[in-house]
Amino acid sequence: MKPNFAVAALPAILPTRTFSEEAMNRYRQQTDPLADAVIESVAASGGHAGMGNLMRWLGQPTNRSLDGQPEVVQGFFTENAVLPPFADWPKMQRGMAYFKKREGAIALMLGFLSLPYTYLGADGTQVLMISGRMQGDTWKRLQETGDFMVGLMNESAWKTNDALFRCLKVRLIHAAVRWYTRGSGRWNDAWGAPVNQEDMAETNLTFSWIVIRGLRRANLAPTDAEAEDFLHLWNVIGALNGVMAELLPQNLREAYTLDKTIVRRHFRPSPEGQALTKALLRAIEEFIPDLSLKGLPAAQMRFLLGDEYADWLGIPDVPVEKRLLRLVPMQLFALAAQGNRLTPGPSPPERGRG
Repeated sequence: MKPNFAVAALPAILPTRTFSEEAMNRYRQQTDPLADAVIESVAASGGHAGMGNLMRWLGQPTNRSLDGQPEVVQGFFTENAVLPPFADWPKMQRGMAYFKKREGAIALMLGFLSLPYTYLGADGTQVLMISGRMQGDTWKRLQETGDFMVGLMNESAWKTNDALFRCLKVRLIHAAVRWYTRGSGRWNDAWGAPVNQEDMAETNLTFSWIVIRGLRRANLAPTDAEAEDFLHLWNVIGALNGVMAELLPQNLREAYTLDKTIVRRHFRPSPEGQALTKALLRAIEEFIPDLSLKGLPAAQMRFLLGDEYADWLGIPDVPVEKRLLRLVPMQLFALAAQGNRLTPGPSPPERGRG
């Protein structure tokens, strides 16, 4: 009998755009003119009081009432609360279904991988340090980020426009941060524009591509189809948050290419990245009541990020078996939490309080 030399079909190689230095330098100077114009109008007409009123409303993600808001704010939401032209609803539905399938693991990836990964961008972290949003009350900001993510992961939120409003509120918050940062007198133009397109694109990748990478490393790899659907969902969210279409990856290979381009340009050790990581670790450690497990957050971050990046961020090298983290990382933290949730949920109890 003749041997069978049939060869299995190779997976198709996905196309990818390249991202030149010239283009990326340009994106680093670009922000979000539409949202910036809204903030500048509110600041010009209402001053700091007007900005304070707006920020309080923007901080209420489920409040969709535009009553009492300046006309320019009402117009912004009325005109932009629509899905981008490329949005594919069945893909979005499947992306949300995948989130539900891995909700706990994805939420943990946010704290142990996505956030510290953004802190490796030395220039972009300057905004977080100047605003104090992630260092001053880390747990609250972590909870807000988790609430934002979870709030977008159900179909009803999109059908009622709640998801659209959540995204547009974040878009205006970013514009307000730019306005405050520029007025602080502490911004260095060598860092690019505050909350620029390049940094927003990388941040969006940390919710999609970087989460997918982390799940693969934790032995929870999605199928290629699941990963593509999840990426598409976050591309829709990114567009609503003000990320330019040119910086939304059209497939997983392009997400890899874009991420590697930004990493090469901006990732390096920095005192700011280390300070933010230290604050994040402290907040997560407070969440774990068992003192014998206090080293797990650092060990998990180091496992997911790799030793080089972990060293750059000053993450302690704690004596925890890496093979154990690879086998059961999510289960470890579920046990450590003792029934609590990392996000969303209440702040951890303060020590010494009865």
